Amino acid sequence: MTYPRTSPRTDPGDETVAPTRQDEIAAAGSELIGGPLGRRALLGTHWWTPVRIIALVAIGMFALGMVQKLPCYNGGWFFGAGAQYTHACYSDIPHLFQGRGFAEGLVPYFDRIPNDISGGMEYLEYPVLTGVFMEVAKWITGVPTDGTDSLQYREQVYWLVNAGMLMVCAVVIAVCVARTHRRRPWDGLLVALAPAGALTATINWDLLAIALTAAAMLMWSRSRPLAFGVLIGLATAAKLYPVFLLGPLLLLCWRAGRWREFGIAFAGAGAAWLAVNLPVMIGAFDGWSKFYTFSQERGTDFGSFWLILQQRMDTPLSTETVNTLATLLMLACCGLIAALTLTAPRRPRFAQLAFLVVAAFILTNKVYSPQYVLWLIPLAALARPRWRDFLIWQACEVMYFFGIWMYLAYTTSGDKHQGLPQEGYQLAILVHLLGTLYLCAVIVRDILMPERDVVRKDGSDDPSGGPLDRAEDVFTLGRAAHPPRHAGHPAEGPYVRWGVEPVKPPLGGPAPEGSP
Repeated sequence: MTYPRTSPRTDPGDETVAPTRQDEIAAAGSELIGGPLGRRALLGTHWWTPVRIIALVAIGMFALGMVQKLPCYNGGWFFGAGAQYTHACYSDIPHLFQGRGFAEGLVPYFDRIPNDISGGMEYLEYPVLTGVFMEVAKWITGVPTDGTDSLQYREQVYWLVNAGMLMVCAVVIAVCVARTHRRRPWDGLLVALAPAGALTATINWDLLAIALTAAAMLMWSRSRPLAFGVLIGLATAAKLYPVFLLGPLLLLCWRAGRWREFGIAFAGAGAAWLAVNLPVMIGAFDGWSKFYTFSQERGTDFGSFWLILQQRMDTPLSTETVNTLATLLMLACCGLIAALTLTAPRRPRFAQLAFLVVAAFILTNKVYSPQYVLWLIPLAALARPRWRDFLIWQACEVMYFFGIWMYLAYTTSGDKHQGLPQEGYQLAILVHLLGTLYLCAVIVRDILMPERDVVRKDGSDDPSGGPLDRAEDVFTLGRAAHPPRHAGHPAEGPYVRWGVEPVKPPLGGPAPEGSP
């Protein structure tokens, strides 16, 4: 029997949200392609679905980012340090091909890197899964034994191979974000079109961990805690930051009483991380531990407010002191996030807290590399899908992207002093720190004033929350535990979908007075 196709407009609660109908910036930008979406347009009923469009846009933006690196590909990485800075096309990938022994066929973590090519770095200073990614790219590149290919040529090929693999990761990220909020697939365009994302995508190997994290968020939104945990464990085996998502998830599951789901996710994360790391820990502990010891030993570096302090202090702080202060600041931020989670008038969305905790880690860290913006882009698209705020933040990050390379050009140009002096670079650091803080501030405002949250305006609770979505609270503190008498939710409030259902029990908040 053939059933008739159901129109996506049959149930308003299932209607796909078109940003051109809700967001004035998106509506204005759509004039370049014919204007806002018409009211009678049908979405998702033909080949050009939102997910496919977003995937193609992500490929196009990534390709533009590769074109931006063309001056370095044609010689900037090899002939003098200054060219890769003046053209803002620096990448770690070609430099580490030789500097970490890949050009010589050394095995990461197991083979010690000669000092004459590594500059003193005995082992690869990246987590295991990232090392595997780099090694696979080396296998594809090949290591000739007859000396027919020059080192420069192989570095170019290595960068191209890595860029192709990272492009797959970029598409996975955009598609996962598009599918995480079922009714808001077009929010994935924020990820696909992010200018800072295109500029920084091939600086390092961060996109691998970000793709695994985005896939984990998708699995959690589908109420699959085990898959979420496994993917978070794998992501943590590629980069440290994904493990911090377990913190806000613990708080949300505590407030909603979802201990079983959190336990499954935590166990899956631990098992996946151990499955990747344990063989290398046993076989090459010194090489495996290099990432963790290097993170502690490295000094204050580019992009952080600690660098401004160091450059302006007569007696700079020691690395140990900065480590201690940065850890205390991070713990303080986590405490504030915990208090916000348990006292908010309505349970925060998972994506909101995920953004806040990762942003806190970056802001308090002793290094804020330009590619770290990639960590936040998918979380920002899920936490605050408003084009104005997103573009303000992206503008700050793009300014910093060019600022750091102009500063490095200044420091490497000798007596010519071509580029951005130290004071100008400090201003660039402040701009990108304030841009991230701005986005944190509007997300906190959305948590404290949930009626301002664009995701919840249609009656949704937490579309990316999976088991947390529409769950009742079992533990709250402060204002959330003792709401004022006027805090009840009227029939036209956010807990009623399209005005056709009666008042329901609370969604991540206290019960309205008079409700059954």
